[in-house]
Parts: sequence; C-alpha cells; structure tokens
Amino acid sequence: MDGRRYCMNQIPHKTMDAASKKAYIIAIVVQVILTGMSVMSKAAINSGMSTFIFVFYRQAAGSILMLPLALLLQRKNAWSMPVAWLLKLFLCALVGNTLSLSLYHVSLKFTSATVAAAAGNSMPVVTFCLALLLRMEVLKLRSASGIAKLTGVALCLAGVFAIAFYSGPALSPVNHHRAFAAHTSGSGRTNASSKTTWIEGTFLMLLANVAWSLSIVWQAALLKELPNRMLVATALCVFSTVQSFVVAVAAERNFSRWQLRPDISLLAIVYAGFVVAGVSYYLQAWCMEMKGPVFFAVWTPLCFVLTIFCSSFFLGEIVHLGSVVGGTLLVGGLYGVLWGKNKESQAGSCSQMNMTTGCAQDEEEHNKTNTFELEEATSAPAGEHV
Repeated sequence: MDGRRYCMNQIPHKTMDAASKKAYIIAIVVQVILTGMSVMSKAAINSGMSTFIFVFYRQAAGSILMLPLALLLQRKNAWSMPVAWLLKLFLCALVGNTLSLSLYHVSLKFTSATVAAAAGNSMPVVTFCLALLLRMEVLKLRSASGIAKLTGVALCLAGVFAIAFYSGPALSPVNHHRAFAAHTSGSGRTNASSKTTWIEGTFLMLLANVAWSLSIVWQAALLKELPNRMLVATALCVFSTVQSFVVAVAAERNFSRWQLRPDISLLAIVYAGFVVAGVSYYLQAWCMEMKGPVFFAVWTPLCFVLTIFCSSFFLGEIVHLGSVVGGTLLVGGLYGVLWGKNKESQAGSCSQMNMTTGCAQDEEEHNKTNTFELEEATSAPAGEHV
C-alpha cells in the first residue's frame, strides 16, 4: 500500500492533466471523423456510386497516403519481410478489409448511416465473443465481471434484433432540405425496397463487424510476430486495394461507372482514404497509447449520437424509433463488456502488485536475517566456531 502511494505521489499532476485533456480532445475528434465517414459514404452510395468501386477507390487513396511513408520510414524492414508473413497479411486483409468493407457498404446501401453507427458499438462485444471461442478470453460466470460480460453480449444481440425486426414510429428529420442531394433515395427504413431488404442489410452489417473483429484478433497475433504497426497497416491497405479491385472489376462490367466526377462521391473517397485512414488511425493509436483501449472504446457511442443528427440534417434520413432503441441496447452491451474487462484488469493489477509487494517483503526479511546472522557471526568469540 505504501509502495502504491509512493508511486502515485511521484507522478506529476500537471503532466497527467495535460495528457488527459489531450486524450479527451483526441477521442472526440476521432468520433467526429468517423461520423463524417458514415454520413459521406451513405451520401456517395445514394448518389448512385457502386459500393464495390467505392471500396476500391477508398483503399487506393489510403494506399497512396501510407505506402510512400512506409517505404520512407521503414525501408529496411519492408524489403526483409518473409513470404510467410506476407501470405498471412494477405489473408488478413482479405477478411478484415476487403470482405468487411464490402459487406459494410452493401449494408449501408440497404439500411442507413444511423444503423452503421449503431452497429459500431457491437465491435468490442463481437471481438470478445471471437476471443472467447479462440480461448484468448476467459468468462467467469460466478464473478461480477463475468456476469457483466454475459449481460453485454445479451444486450448486443437484443440490439441487433431490435434494429432488424422492430420499426416503431418515425422521427421527423431535423432538416427537410438535404445538403447532400442524391438521385436515389436512401433515407432510412421507409425508403428500403422491403422489410426483408432491411433485415438482410442489418445482418450484413453484423457480418461485417464479425469479419473486422476476426481480423483484429488476427492482427494481434501478427503483431507479436511482426511488431511494426506501420508495416502491418500499410500491407493490409495495399493488399486490400488489389483484392477490392478484382472484386469491383468482377461486379461492375460497365466501366463508365468508374469515372470520378467532382461531386460528393469524390469528396467521400478523399475523406475516407486520407482523413479516416491517415488522420483518424494515427489519432486513435495516439489516444490508446496515452489512456488505453478501454478509454477510447468508451467514446464509441458518441459517434452513434452524432450520426443520428448529422444523417437527419445532411441526408434527410428518417430515423425510426427501432434504430434508436437498438442502438441504445448496443451501447449498453458495449459498456457491459468494457466494465467487465476493466474490472478484470484492475483485479489482475492488484494481484500482481500484491505479489510484487510480497516478494519485496520476503526479500527484505531475508536480507534482514542474513544481516543479523552475519553480525552475530562476526561478533561471536573465535573459540565458539567449529
């Protein structure tokens, strides 16, 4: 206990306050950037752009930004990567980038930006379930943390089913004039071709999150073999660009749809490729380095709230009560899993600190015993030694 107080007293409070303020600002900025991505991607798809072509151009823009930086800063490491690692990164990009982004944007076409933002709250829950199946996580049902995790998973599933099957009354949009005009309508559940299409789009979004969560677990294992975030992120982006190009060529044979025009589609591609892939990923890594991944994940619901207002204001989307209720349940599931994880990490830190303190006390007592024996031996008469 004394050691803990000593460590806390040694931390400069001014530095902690400055770092905390930066972390709060960065977390909010990242959520604002992700809100813009959901709204602008939906606007680009509403304008008639192919989802597969949009994914290719988005990944290509990210590769144009990241590849020169990686070759400049990691030139020696880039050319020494074994073929086995490249194959693993190729497969990880296929699942986590190409498949996940394709499913995400197809789902965005069938549903709304609000659903996309709401589904983002299920990412930590889905990742936890995958880690549990792969035996990378442990669920202790008799502990408070285990019950919280299980409750979070249940709330997440309830949220998905609420979004898919419960419509509810429509909430009137904030702005009836859409800032991002579109040729095709995509203003929520009322403009979907059918209820079946909406349900399919919701579960496609869930599959996109499963694919992305699987890649996160996979990336964690890859980073242990190759502890270089820039090289891994760049390789995933470049491989995904090639893969999404093949998918787009196979899906879209009409090459007139590949033409880029100075409209919302081009703006969305540049925004997703440069601002999201470049700025937000760097800020996200910086925030997690300062405050940890749990702190960053806590701010995820802010994107959902901002997207409700922004999609209504800029896109004229009609938000239904079912989407709000489902999103709220997803947020509750997110906080349940995060609380359980935080509780376990605190318990692990305390046990580790107790072990360290106990070892230090044992060592101190051992040193005292040795010192007492040494002093007793040196002060004893010479004739008493055998």
